Amino acid sequence: MGLDYKQAGVDIDKADGLIDTYKSVSEKTRIPGVLGNLGGFSSLFSIDHLKMKDPVLVSGTDGIGTKLLIAIKAGIHNTIGIDLVAMCVNDIITCGAAPLFFLDYFASGRLDTETAKSIVKGIGEGCSRAGCALTGGETAELPSMYPDGEYDLAGFAVGIVDRANIIDGTKIRPGDSVIALAASGFHANGYSLVRKVIDTANLSLDEEYGLGEPLKTALLRPTILYSKAIRNIIKDSTVNGIANITGGGIEGNASRILPSDIDLIIDKNTWTPPRVFSLIQKHGDIEEKEMFRTFNMGIGMIIAVPEDSEINTLKILDNSGIKAFKIGSADHGSGKVILQ
Repeated sequence: MGLDYKQAGVDIDKADGLIDTYKSVSEKTRIPGVLGNLGGFSSLFSIDHLKMKDPVLVSGTDGIGTKLLIAIKAGIHNTIGIDLVAMCVNDIITCGAAPLFFLDYFASGRLDTETAKSIVKGIGEGCSRAGCALTGGETAELPSMYPDGEYDLAGFAVGIVDRANIIDGTKIRPGDSVIALAASGFHANGYSLVRKVIDTANLSLDEEYGLGEPLKTALLRPTILYSKAIRNIIKDSTVNGIANITGGGIEGNASRILPSDIDLIIDKNTWTPPRVFSLIQKHGDIEEKEMFRTFNMGIGMIIAVPEDSEINTLKILDNSGIKAFKIGSADHGSGKVILQ
């Protein structure tokens, strides 16, 4: 008997067996607009029911970087799918878009069905939290590309916004309040430095180090999805700018939405980052400037609102289950974020 695909390292039957999980998870995330069922060559979505005057599609793609290696080492795979959705959706909502649907790409050297099922269920949970549909994905078994037990994830989200309602930061004015939406931890950025500290300081993922929980739990806590909270704010308040705080920290990301004549003045004393940040800083002997340049420092997103909208905005966020607080204000300047 000659060679077959399985002998070459690709088990089609395993991949086919995963489709049932995809279909089940996808059905749970189904929203108005989804056409057909998962399993075709493409995904179809109708926007007619949205009744927008001038609809603009918004897209974003991302992965979760080397946070995957922490998950693989800890053997915890059921939350990183949430991270994947969040990394994409939290980007597209910064312009005021509502997420519509999501697709994922899962690649491994050798497919482990149970691991894959955990990941897919996490992706479905992320879509549910975001309010979008999981409409498709790709499972690739790539022998010799990845070592056994390792895998990679990427995702793609599509949202929509009426052109007149696009938020791009151009309306930010002096006096605007800067509201921070708390992060759950590192989210999915800066993990190459986190892992370097763990290796250098010989930290154990199973130890607590005063955190009140194992280090792996703190590091694998999934990224918060802010889409529903942001939609609530947009509906009932005024928002002039939104920035997703990812790699590059507060300065690197908030500066992307600023007009050239506006600065954001941020008071670092208005919040305390989760303890896991100080743990990593201490064991890595990392300077504060580098911490703020690499990590979100406990802030997952910031929004700029008119001062008279501040109280209402904070109330909406509280009702949405998001911890939020004022960390600064906008002023005349040259398009910089000033941490002081």
